[in-house]
Amino acid sequence: MPEDLADLALDLTRDYPRSPRALFAGYVIAGRVLDKCRALVNGTAGEYQYNYGMDRVFFEFTGIDAEDFKDFVATGATDEEMADWIHEHARIHSAADIASWNFGLKCRRISELPPDRQAWVQEYLLANVKPEVQERVIFNFDLLDAEEGRLG
Repeated sequence: MPEDLADLALDLTRDYPRSPRALFAGYVIAGRVLDKCRALVNGTAGEYQYNYGMDRVFFEFTGIDAEDFKDFVATGATDEEMADWIHEHARIHSAADIASWNFGLKCRRISELPPDRQAWVQEYLLANVKPEVQERVIFNFDLLDAEEGRLG
């Protein structure tokens, strides 16, 4: 493993990946996907899973292969190099399509999720999020930000 990767990778047993809201290479969730992938390759992912859930939404929209992404991450690529790589390998979308996709994800309300997912979110909130923060969880991304202490 390149020494650079060890310096770039977060220890997700102690830290959190980027918020899903944070734009990276022009896409929401992309920076979070990168953080989780680096940690996986570095052996510091903890309970975080790569190429699962929202990661797959990113890969599906961009047309990027998750294994190809991981292979490039493993070279020790910097954020700037990763952003360039994403731009080179992503399916071509107009700026309007990307903005619409970003806002569609950022603004998706929990009430728009399937009922079984809403029930899971409710149980999860009750068990894992402070009561004063629970009432502020409205959007899908709020759940991750609440759990990781960014919505407090």
